[in-house]
Amino acid sequence: MTDLIVLGWGDLALGASFILVHAGLSLWLRLGLERRLLVSAARAVVQLGILGAVLVPVFRSGNPWLVLAIATGMVALAAREAVRRVSRRYAGIFGTSIGSVSLAAGATVLLASLAILRAEPWWDPRYLVPFLGMILGNSLNGVSLGLDRCLAELDRGRDEVELLLARGATWWEAARPVAAEAIRTGLVPIVNTMSVVGLVSIPGMMTGQILGGTPPEQAARYQVLILFLIAGAVALGTAGAVLASLARLFDRDHRLRADRLWRADEGPRRAPRAPAR
Repeated sequence: MTDLIVLGWGDLALGASFILVHAGLSLWLRLGLERRLLVSAARAVVQLGILGAVLVPVFRSGNPWLVLAIATGMVALAAREAVRRVSRRYAGIFGTSIGSVSLAAGATVLLASLAILRAEPWWDPRYLVPFLGMILGNSLNGVSLGLDRCLAELDRGRDEVELLLARGATWWEAARPVAAEAIRTGLVPIVNTMSVVGLVSIPGMMTGQILGGTPPEQAARYQVLILFLIAGAVALGTAGAVLASLARLFDRDHRLRADRLWRADEGPRRAPRAPAR
């Protein structure tokens, strides 16, 4: 295998010319995306540059507390981003998101480190941090899609849910179709990805390993592993977020508490004030 080709800032600047093509297309067709595109591209450069600089001392030291701090920050940011993409909210939704994302990422990363890779030590940042990043990136997508669909279905279809409750259904019997549709929505992207990987696309992890000199067959095995871990994490995270949200929006008397739900652009609904005497 050939040695790694080192990229300089001039090489990245040349690659950035394709961003200008994107911006020019937006200007020509008046898509209104050029500002967002340039800001997003600049953020990507800064964020990845900072990440690369931060990971150098983390990889060298192998300090478990430093690795834990990095992992905790990544989980918190992923949970925040998942909630930010949801069009409806309720009190405690961030706690639901961070709990679901932590469960999904923690279970899959620990399984990979302890039982599959058997890294020494198990918190080896060379494995844990990249695996966690890929799992979180996909988990937050599933959690946000599942949450958004769940809360939208409860908001728009509250009459149907309340009709079932009035006929004697439990909260789970009334909400089960909503849960099924929301979880299905969250799982679709990873299912679609696995169905075309290797035929239509070569994923980023496999591409990076091949460029770094890893034999293609080993790179393929690592990519299969990460896809399976991502699929499990997305399932755990999406199901956990949807079920926890339903538990929050129904009370012990099996009533749908639609008053606890609000649109993200409107803010929480306030109870009307009592008339002055």
